[in-house]
Amino acid sequence: MTSTLTLPQARRIALEAQGLSRVRSTQPAGTREVGRILERIQLLQIDSVNVLARSHYLPVFARAGAYDRALLDRMAGQSPRRLVEYWAHEASFIRPALFPYLLTVQSRKWASASSLPEELTESLSSRILELLERSRPLTAAQVQDRIGHVEDRTSDQWGWNWSSVKRVLEDLFQHGLVTSAGRTPQFERRYTLTGKVMPDLVRAQVDVSAEEAYLHLAERAAKALGIGMVRCIADYFRTPIKPTTAAIHTLVQRGTLVPVSVQGWSQPAYRFAGSILPRSADGRALLSPFDSMVFERRRLLALFGFHYRIEIYTPAQKRQFGYYVLPFLLRDQMVARVDLKADRPSGRLLVRAAHGELSMPPDTGVELAEELTLMARWLGLSQVVVEERGDLSAELGALMVGKYGWELNRGTVRLSRRLNSPESGVPRLGAKTSAITS
Repeated sequence: MTSTLTLPQARRIALEAQGLSRVRSTQPAGTREVGRILERIQLLQIDSVNVLARSHYLPVFARAGAYDRALLDRMAGQSPRRLVEYWAHEASFIRPALFPYLLTVQSRKWASASSLPEELTESLSSRILELLERSRPLTAAQVQDRIGHVEDRTSDQWGWNWSSVKRVLEDLFQHGLVTSAGRTPQFERRYTLTGKVMPDLVRAQVDVSAEEAYLHLAERAAKALGIGMVRCIADYFRTPIKPTTAAIHTLVQRGTLVPVSVQGWSQPAYRFAGSILPRSADGRALLSPFDSMVFERRRLLALFGFHYRIEIYTPAQKRQFGYYVLPFLLRDQMVARVDLKADRPSGRLLVRAAHGELSMPPDTGVELAEELTLMARWLGLSQVVVEERGDLSAELGALMVGKYGWELNRGTVRLSRRLNSPESGVPRLGAKTSAITS
């Protein structure tokens, strides 16, 4: 029989599965805690946009609070690696155990060498693999220079305008022959042979059938989501709907997934059998546009009544909420959204806009102020500046000026003293307070 869940129950299941239902520890997270987060959500999406922070750092902050970002760098860049790069939802850091399953089913034609002549692809592939066998990890430009490949390129092509060497490297990456050993400060991949990076090469090279891969990925996705419709489960690792549906039916027969009906949802849903329904959700987080909690926008709307679209690629004059907008989760609701930018040269966290939802609770401003201040300190920024855009900005600014001693300056609100200074009067991380936590 299909059980019925209320919408608040479905929300709490989803938030618990994603590690967002509970109040975070005030102690900085270590390797073990970060590892538990990665085990829970399975992947960290990678994106080149660095207006606030690299996207893969933000989901861990949302779940663990202030932590040392160097932990993730070491997990992905030093042996034995606990994170490797591959295609998942999009380009992602994944746990190595997922690699053979994703390798079996993932395909990105646009990132392949299919547009190149076959003879050129074969020649470049052979030379690249021979080079990487005997060299340290190299960027695409370094590989091209080392093998001495020269070509005429135009700058009028749509898209990335990759060289032939870069296209072949990405093709080899997609086929699992090369991978990334880390990233440069400019966020370029440093390519090397996959065998030099994988902590367990035998396990990484295990032969997995497509059916087995879809089953494994559907189960991992359902566990990470807690509850979701077919399209939500398929979207997590970007697997096709038809084989994912077949995998879900098999998992239902095995008792791994349980069919459920959620009040207000027009389509059937599936709950991971081991998921937890907490009595309440008490967490708070600013969620990256690339956070796994907000991957599937229709699920976000169905769960929270929250319509969210990323506007990075929207012309500035047509943006409704801003360039890099983060949903603000408070307890079991998405209560606001803020457009953020880290102005690193001046040491400021810029709140370009703050918009509240109609259903936001009275303490939204206080909680958002605390979260923004915590984020600023985590990013090593000494000021928070709130610009006068959005229906929540005036309330947020008045709260900060009137209650927390911030000063108003030409349409912005800024912290008058450094966040990390002991004389600032702002409580330090870990202090029990209802005011801003620095």
